[in-house]
Amino acid sequence: MASIFKRRPGKHEPYVIQYVDHFGKRRTKKGFTDKGLTEQLAAKLEGETRLRSTGMIDPMQDRYASQKLIPIERHIEEFEETRGESTERYVKLMLARVRLIVEACEFRTLTDIDGEKIQASLRKLQKTEDIGARTYNHYLQAFDTFCNWCVTTKRLLHNPLSGARRLNTAVDVRHERRALTTEEVSKLITSARGSGIRIQTFSGEQRARIYTLAYMTGLRKKEIGSLTPKSFHLESIPPTLTVEAACSKHRREDVLPLHPDLVEMLKIWLRGIKPGEKLFPNLERKKTHTMVRKDLERAGIPYENEDGIADFHASGRHTHITELLRNGATLPEAKELARHSDVNMTMRYTHIGLNDQAKAVANLPSPKQNFNSSSTKLDGCIKQAVTAALQMRCILCSAESQPESDSDSKEEDQKRHNPCQGKGYVVLCRRSSGSDKTRVTGLEPAASNVTGWRSNQLSYTPNIGELPGLSASLGADFAGK
Repeated sequence: MASIFKRRPGKHEPYVIQYVDHFGKRRTKKGFTDKGLTEQLAAKLEGETRLRSTGMIDPMQDRYASQKLIPIERHIEEFEETRGESTERYVKLMLARVRLIVEACEFRTLTDIDGEKIQASLRKLQKTEDIGARTYNHYLQAFDTFCNWCVTTKRLLHNPLSGARRLNTAVDVRHERRALTTEEVSKLITSARGSGIRIQTFSGEQRARIYTLAYMTGLRKKEIGSLTPKSFHLESIPPTLTVEAACSKHRREDVLPLHPDLVEMLKIWLRGIKPGEKLFPNLERKKTHTMVRKDLERAGIPYENEDGIADFHASGRHTHITELLRNGATLPEAKELARHSDVNMTMRYTHIGLNDQAKAVANLPSPKQNFNSSSTKLDGCIKQAVTAALQMRCILCSAESQPESDSDSKEEDQKRHNPCQGKGYVVLCRRSSGSDKTRVTGLEPAASNVTGWRSNQLSYTPNIGELPGLSASLGADFAGK
């Protein structure tokens, strides 16, 4: 039973209601200065408690209803507190995008969130601010992450942006990057080392070392800026470097193998540097694209051309991954070295042109052909047989020739018409005694015996043994023609 009382006496002091909720916990709620209205409110609270206890009101639905009345800014602040694993820069950028959408759509509570209204405001932003498809998707992804968090924490029943269509970034590329060749990277390093000037507080030698590490390891700018002598293990087998989880993009510790030439360079570079001292302090805060652009221009290499720009990320990480594949690394190996979770992301960093494709085709091993093989001899024998058959040399004998059973006469005919005992096929024709018709006695190798004749048709039975490797079916084909 709810109780009503005043904490302090006075006409204008409100009544206080105490009651026990459906979880058995004592609750206190502020009433009105009027006792009758306060009693009605207490009765309502008791009735709702009774309905929740009997299951007629779902407590979770009641929770969703109460969450939707809270200002959306409070939800965003609580959302920010849960982003501890992400980098500070990433969280700040994501929250700025969420708040921009909230302001543009004039959302006040979670009930106001509407997916179509968000996409309409982003399309308007795309026109007014001339943002690209990738930036559009980043805004949509930021608010989608916020809505998913609201669903997970039981603030929303479902994500209003579920199924929202992302734009195709391939048709609207604003900053296409290109990979440098090995020769261009060498010129970039030489240009920096010989410049004699400082750019973004780094000397020419420091910039040359930064470019070398970026190319030979594929590390990102922030990861290179976090390196200390303790990051390298040059005496291990194989030599490795370790990127701490706090500095890695995917928030995991990474261990990468080192190039043998880089190991020798590092033995010199690390001399005199304290174990915890950074090799390139505050590199993540510098405009590295300015460094690369000036050093490339000094080397006579355009910073931007029809293939894209060659900023720090492109000249280092993009070139590293591309050269891995150009020089025999498999796609799974390149994926692991690039520390990508998806091989499709690795493919975005791969710049394979027509020259690379032509080189790959040229390296394709051609099938070996042994011209002394039995199959080659077989082809020659078949051609010889077919040529002789097409020539159809018809050897006519006199009408007074000996009967066919006379083996001596047959041998004389063969010697006369094939004195060299060649293997070519001939057609032996005899004129039948008492008739003007010519009888075809067979198509056969000149050295073999003459077969029986068939009147008015050409018949032959090749000796298959004379053709190395030729099957009996081929002889049957000859016989049927």
